[in-house]
Amino acid sequence: MQVVGFCRFSYPAEGGFQVEHDNIAAREAYLYSAARMDERFRHFETICLPGLRAQTDPDFTFLILVGTSLPVELRARLEALVDDFPQARIVARPPAPHRAVCQEVINEARDMAAPCLQFRHDDDDAVAVDFVASLREAARDVTSLLGKHRLVGFDWNRGFIARPDAEGILAEETVTPFWGVAQAMAVQPGVRQTIMNFGHNKILRFMPTLTFTDRPMYVRGHNDHNDSRQKTHVAPVELPRLDAAGEALFRERFAIDADQVRRIFA
Repeated sequence: MQVVGFCRFSYPAEGGFQVEHDNIAAREAYLYSAARMDERFRHFETICLPGLRAQTDPDFTFLILVGTSLPVELRARLEALVDDFPQARIVARPPAPHRAVCQEVINEARDMAAPCLQFRHDDDDAVAVDFVASLREAARDVTSLLGKHRLVGFDWNRGFIARPDAEGILAEETVTPFWGVAQAMAVQPGVRQTIMNFGHNKILRFMPTLTFTDRPMYVRGHNDHNDSRQKTHVAPVELPRLDAAGEALFRERFAIDADQVRRIFA
């Protein structure tokens, strides 16, 4: 089955953010501010990309949605980061309703006559190096279920919440269902709905879902510019620092190198 991953990289959508802005110009000014973009690039380079590049099953497409208004120098920086990542495809779109443009971009990249496995991914999150392989295996295991339903959800709920900094990585294991990372959906041929048509914590209302808890499958990034952290009532999360064994686990499981994190965040 075709596997398509989808990532919004500071795309100025109409809707789709927990924090609202008065107009698109205000949203673009917020998204493209120097401090925010510097942080997004650091997380993208050190947390998001390594595990995707290291997938044991490299047969997938990773769509990166950006705005046509993304400044030229930022677009060039993004292109340089994915130059050695052949599965990545940068797609630029003008501001448009969030769900509609995400659906359009995903469907343009898939073979609509064939079934498809789709996963959503934020630019500061990571998946384990065997995520794509595990997703394909899970889909094969429930072939009969997939044949009976237009959509079937998959969720790996064990992972880490982590914050990188100049001293390494602060992280703690968590089991959190339907968190929007290491989460996927099987889509029947001809079905135009995509994984981005559903709130990540609501897909179980609309389709059968399968949950896996056997091993860590994700890293959920924690940083000052998380969309969910822009609200004043969100409390800070205290995380312990990884020791040598924890750093080794992150390298093996997610291809995240704590030495690279220290260097990039210095």
